[in-house]
Amino acid sequence: MAHLFDSLVVRDIKFANRVFVSPMCEYSSTDGYANDWHLVHLGSRAVGGAGLVLTEATAVLPEGRISPQDLGTWSDDHIEPLARIVRFIHEQGSVAGMQLAHAGRKASTYRPWEGQGRVPEAEGGWKNVVAPSAVAFADHYPMPRALSSDGIQEIIAAFAEAARRACEAGFRVD
Repeated sequence: MAHLFDSLVVRDIKFANRVFVSPMCEYSSTDGYANDWHLVHLGSRAVGGAGLVLTEATAVLPEGRISPQDLGTWSDDHIEPLARIVRFIHEQGSVAGMQLAHAGRKASTYRPWEGQGRVPEAEGGWKNVVAPSAVAFADHYPMPRALSSDGIQEIIAAFAEAARRACEAGFRVD
């Protein structure tokens, strides 16, 4: 606790303090787009003085979301709504960060308060759930398709593109 409110420098980033807001699944997006919910939720943590504010797990591919309502950055169209939030966070003296993610075998599932297991396609779910092996996360979850070497390379490339988009939106940590 003695150093909690001291600044911290990591490489070229200076954090005003060591209070870091960890990623929290918010399940509040449509098609992966950040919206006013994210601005208020993340922005209020910056207003509160956190040194670093991280987004929720942000999917690098649409089929890499945990739920259909997860935040994403698989398209350049996602950049500007995210940049709006980043600008606000930075204006408050906090650093904006993004957690890049791919849900793997946990993909295409319900938000916790709506049930458990696979979301049917008719309700916005998807079939192309992939993972390192064809083993379901739990009962009632989708059976993933085991990734091939090419599939792994596609996901690696998606992470690289998502990192580029995060940087373009102004995130300093990803």
